[in-house]
Amino acid sequence: QVQLVESGGGLVQPGGSLRLSCAVSGFDLDYYAVAWFRQAPGKEREGVSCISASDGRAYYEDSVKGRFTLSRDTVKNMVYLQMTDLKPEDTASYHCATDREVTCTYMDYDYSGQGTQVTVSS
Repeated sequence: QVQLVESGGGLVQPGGSLRLSCAVSGFDLDYYAVAWFRQAPGKEREGVSCISASDGRAYYEDSVKGRFTLSRDTVKNMVYLQMTDLKPEDTASYHCATDREVTCTYMDYDYSGQGTQVTVSS
């Protein structure tokens, strides 16, 4: 079955970097897009980034453009979210997800992992 497991979160100072990993099983990254969303206490879920299965193109939410980079390893079935210049407002639980569609256009996050906590604080 479809499974996604996140790792790599932690506490980092403003301006720091983290790399989140998402290990997927039950499907191939060549067939389904994978996205990251985040959720902070008291706030709505926010889509962060998504990588298309068809061409590996990544899309980003405006507030993370230029700071976050999404990539995938189709051999290892891993998706990575490299986060740089982290800000306190990036603090949230980060989840990877898929909806078993090829593109990111209508990502519904139907399947997601438990999440990994990112805390940006001095």
